[in-house]
Amino acid sequence: MNKTEFEAALIPADNLHELVLQSESLLEASDIFFGHGTDNALDEAAYLVSYSMGLPPDFGEQDLQRQATAGQKQQLADLLWQRISTRKPAAYLTHEAWFAGLKFYVDERVLIPRSPFAELIADQFEPWVDASKVQCALDLCTGGGCIAIAMAEALPQARIDASDVSAGALAVARINVDQYDLMDRVELIESDLFAGLGGRRYDLIVSNPPYVDAGDMAALPDEYRHEPAMGLAAGTEGLDFVLPMLREAPQHLNPGGVLIVEVGNSAEALADLLPEVPFTWLEFEFGGHGVFLLTAEQLNEASAAIRACV
Repeated sequence: MNKTEFEAALIPADNLHELVLQSESLLEASDIFFGHGTDNALDEAAYLVSYSMGLPPDFGEQDLQRQATAGQKQQLADLLWQRISTRKPAAYLTHEAWFAGLKFYVDERVLIPRSPFAELIADQFEPWVDASKVQCALDLCTGGGCIAIAMAEALPQARIDASDVSAGALAVARINVDQYDLMDRVELIESDLFAGLGGRRYDLIVSNPPYVDAGDMAALPDEYRHEPAMGLAAGTEGLDFVLPMLREAPQHLNPGGVLIVEVGNSAEALADLLPEVPFTWLEFEFGGHGVFLLTAEQLNEASAAIRACV
């Protein structure tokens, strides 16, 4: 089907409900991969239709009969055609992504946020962290700044450092920090892991670093090829970033501090490599896996075992 046929397929649909159903049908027939904010054709269709019609993605039932203008249908046809023909994730086409209930600007300099950290942030990291005692926190490998900004909103008394090795990613993060008027509470720092942080210490360090192993990188669907590889690839076992992070984290945690890191499918490789380390693997009500927690004290006690593997 070419772009003209896409446009023709949408002409009979007049309202939001009809456009969602027709868009769902086009997406289902395209063999694209979902995984950047939606996991099925209906949800992605609803997002693209609502975006084209200037509505929030959580539009109400009262909007289902809302009539679309010719211009809105044209914009929808353009988005659907780009989504299917280029395999770009929808977030890169609309330059917006939602995380922890907040809207963020995204482009191809950053990964599209999809971390289970959103659930932890919504719960203020309880029961693992006493939120009232967090005065300074770090989002290591911040990308577009989504986790750092969501943390700042959830922990209003805390200052947040957000670091990344990519200047391009930090430029995107700056857009988002400015959007939420958090310049006084969220500091963006260019740093290769902890290298640029000097002697700063934190009550809480969180990180969603690159963790995709070589096998998984080779098998990624086309949609993921549009994301920056440096935000995904982490060597043969997927541990190239988490291991030095574990080694260096004790020098940047306050007593009683907590480190929480997402390693996804590399969780098993990490646990097998470091059986002496008492990882707490967190569970999530709304999906997600491969996130561990360690206290500063646990890291200090396991430092010899960690250093032997790095």
